Amino acid sequence: MGRTAIVIRNSVAAVYLLFLASAVGYGADYDPLAVSAQYTPRVVDLTVRDTKRNRDIPVRVYLPQATQAAPVVLFSHGLGGSREGSGYLGRHWAARGYVTVFLQHPGSDASVWKDEAPERRMQAMRKAASARNFLLRVKDVPAVLDQLDQWNKMDGHALAGRLDLRKVGMSGHSFGAVTTQAVSGQATARGKKLFTDPRIDAAVVMSPSSPRRGTPESAFGRVSLPWMLMTGTNDTAPIGNADMKSRLAVFPALPPGGKYELVLFGAEHSAFTDQALPGDTELRNPNHHRAILALSTAFWDAFLLDSESARQWLDGDGPRSVLDEQDKWRKK
Repeated sequence: MGRTAIVIRNSVAAVYLLFLASAVGYGADYDPLAVSAQYTPRVVDLTVRDTKRNRDIPVRVYLPQATQAAPVVLFSHGLGGSREGSGYLGRHWAARGYVTVFLQHPGSDASVWKDEAPERRMQAMRKAASARNFLLRVKDVPAVLDQLDQWNKMDGHALAGRLDLRKVGMSGHSFGAVTTQAVSGQATARGKKLFTDPRIDAAVVMSPSSPRRGTPESAFGRVSLPWMLMTGTNDTAPIGNADMKSRLAVFPALPPGGKYELVLFGAEHSAFTDQALPGDTELRNPNHHRAILALSTAFWDAFLLDSESARQWLDGDGPRSVLDEQDKWRKK
């Protein structure tokens, strides 16, 4: 990239940061939870057609108030979910200035269980937690990014000119966390990064897990992107082999530099979703969503917008201001 292009890109980023500073209070009083009370993010439901795989991928897009090109954050749902789930994330991130795109993965989405009798739903879900659906999911991500790029250039489209695809965040929960890990730097047991998409700049991984084959060190030891891991002390699920040992083994295996881990005390697997899940035994702590929103937003601001205020908040005392005493937070 030439010097002129760098200057132009930095100027655009500076203007965007100035807009956000006036809208949500950046600067000395940085607050990742601050949003404009006058704006409710616009929601646009679209379908990505992947002709190469003869596959339709529904997406839900939350649009920010500003009409200039904004950074993009993708979200991948857990097993049996949909593009409609975890909307609290989409609404807040969009209110903070990000175009947030929630993917729906056919084959491991809500269609797996909705038409099944209650006694057969768990069996159907276990069947959907397959290697085949994992491969479908990780290929959905580049297909959606490709389509977003086309829509961004398409005159008259709802997303025309709205996307800054030079700044892309990836996030997901549970099976979506597995998807996120794969496309943002995780390696196979043989050390190959088969699914990493170079367009992704940072990742938030909710309910991470270690690989079934190989060691955490071989899987995560060469992750160069900023990663934020989020889990809870009771973050187990009835499907899959991801126990707390598996989840907590990811952070120590990551190399230093832009790596963070949040462990919410008492949080179950559903803490990152909109509502409780079957089998939950703990009352939901209302502060958990507050902490998730604050830390994830500061992370996006720091690594997608290069906000020094956000980075100082994230690396300083900011996180403790939104966490309960027994929540655990660490960085490297």
